[in-house]
Amino acid sequence: MKKPVPLPTKEQLLEFIRESPGQVGKREIARAFRLGADHKPWLRQMIKELETSGTIHRGVSRRYAGPSALPDATVIVISGTDTDGELLAKPLVWREEGPPPRIFVAPARRGEEPLGVGDRALAKMRRLKEGMYEARVIRKVSSGPARILGVFQRASDGSGRLHPTDRRQKAEYEVAEADRMDAEIGELVLTELLPSTRGGRHAYGLKPVKVIERLGNMANPKAISLVAIHTHDIPDVFPEAAVEQAEAAIAAPLGKRTDLRQIPLITIDGEDARDFDDAVWAEADGDGWRVIVAIADVAWYVRPGDPLDKEAFKRGNSVYFPDRVVPMLPEALSNGWCSLKPNEERPCMAVEMRFDAEGNKKSHKFVRGLMKSAARTTYTQVQRAIDGEPDELTGPLVEPVLKPLYAAWAALFKARSKRGALELDIPERKVVIGPDGRVERVVPRERFDSHKLIEDFMIAANVAAAEEIERVKRPCMYRVHDLPTEEKLTSLREFLSTVGIPFAKGQVIRPSLFNKVLDQAKTMTEAPLINEVILRSQAQAVYSPENLGHFGLGLARYAHFTSPIRRYADLLVHRALIDGLHLGEGQLPADGWERFAEIGEHISATERRAAAAERDCVNRFTAAFLADRVGASFAGKVSGVTRFGLFVTLSETGGDGLVPVSSLPNDYYDHDEVRHRLIGKRYGMAFSLGDAVEVELTEANPLTGGLVFRLMIDGQASQGRPFGRGKPGGASRKGPPRGKNFGKKGSFKGRKT
Repeated sequence: MKKPVPLPTKEQLLEFIRESPGQVGKREIARAFRLGADHKPWLRQMIKELETSGTIHRGVSRRYAGPSALPDATVIVISGTDTDGELLAKPLVWREEGPPPRIFVAPARRGEEPLGVGDRALAKMRRLKEGMYEARVIRKVSSGPARILGVFQRASDGSGRLHPTDRRQKAEYEVAEADRMDAEIGELVLTELLPSTRGGRHAYGLKPVKVIERLGNMANPKAISLVAIHTHDIPDVFPEAAVEQAEAAIAAPLGKRTDLRQIPLITIDGEDARDFDDAVWAEADGDGWRVIVAIADVAWYVRPGDPLDKEAFKRGNSVYFPDRVVPMLPEALSNGWCSLKPNEERPCMAVEMRFDAEGNKKSHKFVRGLMKSAARTTYTQVQRAIDGEPDELTGPLVEPVLKPLYAAWAALFKARSKRGALELDIPERKVVIGPDGRVERVVPRERFDSHKLIEDFMIAANVAAAEEIERVKRPCMYRVHDLPTEEKLTSLREFLSTVGIPFAKGQVIRPSLFNKVLDQAKTMTEAPLINEVILRSQAQAVYSPENLGHFGLGLARYAHFTSPIRRYADLLVHRALIDGLHLGEGQLPADGWERFAEIGEHISATERRAAAAERDCVNRFTAAFLADRVGASFAGKVSGVTRFGLFVTLSETGGDGLVPVSSLPNDYYDHDEVRHRLIGKRYGMAFSLGDAVEVELTEANPLTGGLVFRLMIDGQASQGRPFGRGKPGGASRKGPPRGKNFGKKGSFKGRKT
């Protein structure tokens, strides 16, 4: 009797699909596992389950691949070059969560037209490993980019040059005298790529561009944020109709609003806050607490379909830079009628919530009100006051306002701890700008209990908003945060095993599970690294009309209600509440339901755009701050490990830079993705994520925000490999450096395996 073929497990099916080059169909899967016709229904069901869970996705002709896989042939866009000069690309279309795979473009064959940054091409894809591909160009599809931001300079022969601000663009461009628009040396300019005529003077040289807009001298500190604005295509000029509408706004009448003017609501924000859109107040309520969170009534001033609404939707959110803000709404509203300034009457949407002694919400009620803020305070002021050091403003507020707020928050914090919200400790950088617009210092952003107080009050109000919208049966723009994918959990599990922390399979995935890992890591030197790796394992939060819950906060439903002055999502939530509770004008339009999915995708994209622009801007300011310290040495930690080098974060400023693999101690290095480290093939040196290192700053470029380091070994800068890119066997015969700490386990100079 023929022995039955054992059926593969779901994990084995997934592994086969992931490891197969390109996409596979049911025929290849059946052949690999020797499945017969009678197994077709079973295989169909397994494929459906994997597809439904998002673990695999279906391509053309019912062929399947892992979630981050690319089809055998796809259109790519050339994005730049790496430090070794290899051409890099990204897929033209990428709809998966997280960053797209890294694509290395094979060199052009003889007779093929070389590609430049922005060019699009149809390419055959060959997977090198998970998240990394090699592309062999089939044909060029189109040229680009249409516009390039850069700094105008002169070459040694006097001809014009454009140095791009995008660090991924290594090539310069030529600017003819007739095309420079009188731009001066060092001036930031926006240019347009010109066609290169084959056989002409540009055919084998630099690509030509012409200046279409002059943006000011790069030596001006304000140019740094201007670069971020233009690089990320952030709208920064309001249409005239929107400005006129904002400037025509007037005070809202009390009318049928709830009068909250006698309640001493206060705002608590950072010292550098530009707008104040949330206010809080609390008092004892039996054994529990009564809390009011009041939010600026933006929906009163911004109505569906009007010029302000169209522009707010286009922007999606405000964007915050160290020296300026690009607001979602014009200043007449963002710093005027929609800013809860002290002692000025302002319209608001407010929620009154009642909590028991353990911080569990017993009830909530939404009203449209009129309020008058009792004080504009800062996190630092409030914390000092509650710690016994009040100032002239906060002194009178301590007993009647601040102590009840902190007592109510203590109850909410109990509930949060019991719920098991994810508690990551990721330090943030704060760029301090002086009166002259230049960077005075870059410091870690302080975090007090006052920050947590506002955060927990806002979370409670956001949850109440989502619950209320569901109750009144209106569409809700949820803030959703899905569970980590199985793929990311597997990577995390493999990494944690290398630092001795177990993370067993088959557990129910809850935030408390990650908090347990973080608690175990608190006393370990790898604690910052473990926080970072757990953060990377999480799904990205997005806006959606479909409720998936918020995994990180441990909440079944969640929506953004508390910042309509700077987030379009919150404005939609306000309109839904006004509509469902019949609170007057500015409600959700009748057809507002239909576009919620499309709007969710758009504002999720604008949020990602803003985050990238803010991050790039901080990097450029940090590079400007360090530019006159090239040659100095700094302490830092390895924050990223790639095949082309180590990313190091400086302890002093939080600046991130690259130690190119070619500058590491003389050897050829293999990249161990699971353990996040580079290992020398010949001498066994290993550099791992989280290693403490000392580096010398060799380059700080404010134009691109790039920092380049060289590793220090026993106080001396590593000289790296003497022969090109260091193929195996190409290392110097002199052997490794002979420093006394070279290769000692536990030293920041690297570890021997």
